[in-house]
Amino acid sequence: MRRLHQFKGGVVLKEHKKDSTRMPTQPARLPPSLIVPLKQHIGSAAEPVVAVGEKVLKGQLIARAGDTISAPLHAPSSGTVRAIADHPVPHPSGLPAPCIHIDTDGEERWRPRERNIFNFAELRPAELREIIREAGIVGLGGAGFPAWVKLDPQGRAVDTLILNGAECEPYITCDEILLRERALEVLAGLLMMRHAVQAKHCIIGIENNKPTAYRALVDEVRNTGADVEVVEVPTIYPTGSEKQLIQVLTGQEVPAGGLPIDIGIVCHNVGTAYAVYRAVELDQPLISRTVTIAGSVAHARNLEVLIGTPLAALIEECGGNRQALRRVIVGGPMMGIAVHSDAVPATKTTNCVLVESAMHDVPLPSRDVFSLPCIRCGHCAEACPINLLPQQLYWHARAQNFDRVQDYHLFDCIECGCCDYVCPSQIPLVSYYRHAKSKIWEQEEEKRRADRARQRHQFHELRLQREKQERAERHKKKRTAVAKGGDDKKAAIEAAMARVRAKKAAQDTAPKNTGNLTPEQQAKIDAVDAQRAKARQTAETTPADDDA
Repeated sequence: MRRLHQFKGGVVLKEHKKDSTRMPTQPARLPPSLIVPLKQHIGSAAEPVVAVGEKVLKGQLIARAGDTISAPLHAPSSGTVRAIADHPVPHPSGLPAPCIHIDTDGEERWRPRERNIFNFAELRPAELREIIREAGIVGLGGAGFPAWVKLDPQGRAVDTLILNGAECEPYITCDEILLRERALEVLAGLLMMRHAVQAKHCIIGIENNKPTAYRALVDEVRNTGADVEVVEVPTIYPTGSEKQLIQVLTGQEVPAGGLPIDIGIVCHNVGTAYAVYRAVELDQPLISRTVTIAGSVAHARNLEVLIGTPLAALIEECGGNRQALRRVIVGGPMMGIAVHSDAVPATKTTNCVLVESAMHDVPLPSRDVFSLPCIRCGHCAEACPINLLPQQLYWHARAQNFDRVQDYHLFDCIECGCCDYVCPSQIPLVSYYRHAKSKIWEQEEEKRRADRARQRHQFHELRLQREKQERAERHKKKRTAVAKGGDDKKAAIEAAMARVRAKKAAQDTAPKNTGNLTPEQQAKIDAVDAQRAKARQTAETTPADDDA
């Protein structure tokens, strides 16, 4: 029996989970069109590799990873690319983002199988990670971090690989139903991830309010003989948060600002493990996932949903009334986001669609009511699982004092909403924290841009100064060379001119063309030479005129 530990704070919530687990999972209906956002993960958006009008097959690559921290996208169904254009996506801002629009043909034709792996243990860890990367698998617990990056320890030893099956938010049951129905496949995916990180130990953590899923896992571990621990943990929100689950299972705390790998631990979601199994064993990229549809619908349940399916289609399929919608939340009531339209598509990180209608109020922990002044009761600090001071964070965030709010470790906040839930004044504390974080990120980005501009300006000034100095050095060298070598140059010039004069004189006095003269011509030349000799003799013997 593994000894369990406790984290500070947390709250006990009403579960609202039974309705969506009464029926087995079934594939959602194929919609007429799929909208696939290019950014469904942490990191850079994917880059399209298909053109408008191109026909695609199910599982075909339609967008490659835009950077190291990114993930490729694949066609969720066969059809034709109708457009590559902006469309609303599940984001609090409600702003559109680039998406690939595919009109489905209803044939569900798969691309040809690209690989057959009979024993994943024979693969090198790097090869296994490459398969996971090419399949476009990201963390399916909500964050959407590319899975292959977390499975690359980069030379650091991994002691424990934890599979997170806690699923502590109300209404959400997609992981629980997956463990009930696909426990063997999830276990196989866990062993594949263990091989990728070379972990010494494996633990599956599951809350004790899921007895059916727990028994299914225990049976499969016993039947396969896998060296894996299945551990039930207390049902306290937010046990399903990565850092809290690690603390409960191991007693270790992830350092502030650090990652689990810093203490030799890697943590993944059970849905991610199932996606890894499908990628390695079946050669299927991540094009669908299990999604819980709950709240104001006639039949709350879990559906196997193709990525890109509009939420409106899922709500209608489960008996929801679109005309009476008041709010649609993607995710759970504590950490989910309210979307501005039910036309937004399901993405890789969509684990739940929570519907609230005007005729049926859903008991959501996050309430849209007028808040009252803070009474300094301290309940928020008692509930905070990170041991922060939410009240101080609230005051400084409200005052826009972003330097001071960071002194209280704002970025350690996991935005779980416990402080919101227990606040008697119903102050939307997490909203203030998110606003402060976004403002700080904006300021840091502006500072980075200013720093880059200043560095470019300084480099430009240094380059101009260097060029000026180089020109001055060149001119100085030329002047020095002229000053030192001036006399030598003048002497060389005089010597050259003397040689030219001597050569010219020799050319003027030397007889030319005298080889074949007739006697008469020779006699004339002799007469001229005699006259010249006589003239020179006369000039030499005549005294110089002093008055000349």
